[in-house]
Amino acid sequence: MKLRHLAAGASLALLLPGIAACTDNSAPKGSGDGGDERTISVTSTDDSCEVSTAEVPEGALTFQVENAGTKVTEFYLLGEDGLRIVGEVENIGPNLERDLTVSVPAGTYTTSCKPGMVGEGIRADFTVATSEDTNVDPGDQASVDEAEKNYTAYVKDQSDQLLIKTTKFVDLYESGKDEQARDLYADARVHWERIETVAESFGDLDPKMDAREADLEPGQKWTGWHRIEKDLWPEEAEDYTALTDAERTTYGQDLLKNTTTLDQRIQKMDFTVDQIANGSRGLLEEVATGKVTGEEEAWSHTDLWDFQANVDGAKVGYDGVRPILIAKGEEDLARQLDTRFAALQKLLDQHRKGDGFVLYTDLTTDEVKDLSDAVNALSEPLSKLTAAIV
Repeated sequence: MKLRHLAAGASLALLLPGIAACTDNSAPKGSGDGGDERTISVTSTDDSCEVSTAEVPEGALTFQVENAGTKVTEFYLLGEDGLRIVGEVENIGPNLERDLTVSVPAGTYTTSCKPGMVGEGIRADFTVATSEDTNVDPGDQASVDEAEKNYTAYVKDQSDQLLIKTTKFVDLYESGKDEQARDLYADARVHWERIETVAESFGDLDPKMDAREADLEPGQKWTGWHRIEKDLWPEEAEDYTALTDAERTTYGQDLLKNTTTLDQRIQKMDFTVDQIANGSRGLLEEVATGKVTGEEEAWSHTDLWDFQANVDGAKVGYDGVRPILIAKGEEDLARQLDTRFAALQKLLDQHRKGDGFVLYTDLTTDEVKDLSDAVNALSEPLSKLTAAIV
């Protein structure tokens, strides 16, 4: 789930150096400053979103986003419908810069800065024009085709498994079989977390399915996984009134309906290498902003299951595009990513228990810091992946 409000606490504070490290402050400015026509400068303030140009040729685009405001901001490139997320960078602190590299076909789009990470953001029309030069190296096409085919199959399989397990979970929950539903909760959500950035690209579904109570905006109805989670772990909630049988059915069927819709959409999708690489980066950001801080699963405390699933999805995406990275002469970056993925996995494995993990509340402060440091170490080279392969 996207982090709508930065939370306080020592564990999140540990992440800030790593978030800043994802920024390349030395990168040249965009077409508005006389640079490459496919490099676009974006300046976000508390009340404005200045994009250096409103039209570029199709191909690999790099948005260089600077936060000149006082609030943490996000930047999105949205599809023509204003809902589909083509690419995004989140959690850009004041006085920081971050890049978004994405391969974009000709069409009509929308740019959006979101100061404070709430609301619809400050939007503007953006046009990508047809071009004969789309920056595709034909020599790499076989590796590109293989990566795209394999990742597409992976995402569709995970979506299918998510629907199967959600169906079973909802049946258990509505039948009042709480112990069995609790046992299945984390295992079912693993499939969501492995493809979380894909699921989040559907702006009409993600808030209904994965919103956390702490992140609700005024007037937003709370539904989805975490609404049910709170009802299954009432002892973790203060002054909580259990849902009635009728309410359980309402929330359960709503989750199942949205999961079915999500699966139907995903089964029609294909993915490009820039989407794969950006998805890997985005999944690590999900770890940094929710899982390693213990904020995602506020009542079940099954954050490490989510943590592992996000890492799984990021690693699958990276492994798929790794041959392209090597073909482009980026062996050093590949070795760095190999090493840091392995180091993070080794730390996670230390917290395994049976078929799963210990609860987040069982971790010590030092153990959380070690995980946070490993996430930060991996996030920095992973932020370079998209630009290196497109």
